[in-house]
Amino acid sequence: MPHFWDGVLVTLQVLALGSLISFSLGLVWALLFRAPSRFVRWPVGIVTEFIRNTPLLVQLFFFFFVLPDWGIQFSALTTGTIAIGLHYSTYTAQVYRAGIEAVPEGQWEAATALSLPYRHTWTAVILPQAIRRVIPALGNYVIAMLKDTPLLASIGVLELLQRSRLQAAETFQYTEALTVVGIAFIVIAYPSSLLLRALERRLVV
Repeated sequence: MPHFWDGVLVTLQVLALGSLISFSLGLVWALLFRAPSRFVRWPVGIVTEFIRNTPLLVQLFFFFFVLPDWGIQFSALTTGTIAIGLHYSTYTAQVYRAGIEAVPEGQWEAATALSLPYRHTWTAVILPQAIRRVIPALGNYVIAMLKDTPLLASIGVLELLQRSRLQAAETFQYTEALTVVGIAFIVIAYPSSLLLRALERRLVV
């Protein structure tokens, strides 16, 4: 059990920091999509589409095995956290984008009529409404990210699955170790799903 709890802690660390990267960078992508210049929009679109359509496992291997050849090297945990956050930022960007486009046109017109500065229009009028609409969808990506954390075992991150594999290799009891891991993911993910449903109902009301 001590090894189990160590794995749970690492998994939750990756999930928390990866979500922070995903949400922050995703918002940046979404705002760049609306940049006036196409010389900004097009490169952003190409980069995000490339990341979104490339398997996360391939990106993990690239960051961990290729970037060190270019002088960029981090620990396995840091590499995995950055990779999973970057990967999911391309999905959260589309969520933010949909939320921004769902803001009624009258809100933009009202901000213009009040002569609000461009930055104030975004921070005080548009983004609060857009983010409120997309919180449930962002929560779904957190759960998806949780279920993808076992991929980090491929680069040696001692998260929940890797801990169980090492324990099973020592005891030759794979059934017990992997069953506990499966139950742990259910215990974490299912209450989160219920919380998201409750949050969605509250936000709709």
